[in-house]
Formats: sequence, structure tokens, C-alpha cells
Amino acid sequence: MATGEEEVRAIWKMADAVCFDVDSTVIQEEAIDELAKFCGKGDEVAKMTKEAMRGSLSFQQAFARRLEIIRPQMNQIRDFIRMKPPRLTPGIKRLMDVLHQRSVPVYLISGGLRGVITPVALELNIPLENVYANRLKFFFNGEFAGFDENEPTSRNGGKGEVIKLLKKKHGYGNVVLIGDGATDLEASPPADAFIGYGGNVIREEVKSKAKWFVTDFKELVDAL
Repeated sequence: MATGEEEVRAIWKMADAVCFDVDSTVIQEEAIDELAKFCGKGDEVAKMTKEAMRGSLSFQQAFARRLEIIRPQMNQIRDFIRMKPPRLTPGIKRLMDVLHQRSVPVYLISGGLRGVITPVALELNIPLENVYANRLKFFFNGEFAGFDENEPTSRNGGKGEVIKLLKKKHGYGNVVLIGDGATDLEASPPADAFIGYGGNVIREEVKSKAKWFVTDFKELVDAL
């Protein structure tokens, strides 16, 4: 009888699409917290993040409130990306290269900001149409005007919605999702397998509930 981990490893070998969370998985930091620090609102946003983690707010409420505190202008986002580019997690480039060599499509699904994730996707040779993340809205003068609430990634259960959409559109039968957080864990199913990642931060709930939990991407390369 196969164990949970053996089942996940078997699906991983046969994956016909792999979806990655971004913050604390593909990159080392939580980009929205870094943006808050950059805009001088770090402490206020960190407090809000803690509240959200305790589950007292829905994802969309927490996201909206954090952005309301930061109110980033278009030029601040540009300066942030230029001056504080996200740091890739060690080993992710090699894993992406191996998946690309095997012609496995890769998707980035994030509750973070699309503008910050775009350079990450370009660096990892991931087509921009394979990025699902939140879009900020700006007025003509570059002032913050909110975010696109129609993006599935802006609300609870959004990652699962995106995976369902991808399966329907492309007919994938073995979709693997890799991530560090509770929103990743809850998206399997519809993902056929979930691999918990703890190389940047270990979240106990994810570690205890994931059938396969890794702290180094090399483990995933070696298992292919």
C-alpha cells in the first residue's frame, strides 16, 4: 500500500503541469511586506499580516487593508522593483530549468502583486500568460486606485479556482502545486498533489498536513 508521500512522489514524476506559489517559495521574501517597508509602512502592515494569519480576516479583507495602509503609487512600485528586486530561492532556477527541459508547463499562482512577480517570471523563463496574481489599479496621475477584485487570487480559495480553470482549459490530469502557506495547502484538490515547501519559512500547519514536505528544491530535482 503506497504511503501519502509515495503517492505524491509518483504524481510529481508524471506531472503534466506544475504550479508554484511565489512569496517565501520561489522568492525568499513576502513581497507585500517588503513593499510596505520600502514605503515606510512596514510595522503597520506586519501587524495586519499577523492578524490575517490568525484567520480573523478573510484573505481579501487582509489584502485590501494592507494595500490601503501602503497606498503605493505607480512610481513607488517601479522604484521598489528596481532597488529591491526579489531574491530567488536557492535551487529554484535549476528546478525550473529541469521542468522546462522535460517540457512541463510551469505556472506562478500568487496572492501577491503581478507587477513585482513579472520580473521573477522573466528571470525564470516563465511566459507571462502563465502568471496569475493580483493587479493594482492606478489613476492617471499614478496615485493608488485599489486592486482588481475580479482576479481569483485576490480572495480565499483563489488558487484552487485558477487550478480548476487550467485543468479545464488544457486537460491536465496531474497538476502539482508547491507552496509554503495555508492557501496552497487548501488548493489540493483541485491540484492532484501538493508539496509543502519550507526552505524560507516553515509553517507548522503546512508541515504537519503536507504528505510530502521539503526544505530544499534539490530534493524535487533528484526525485524526477
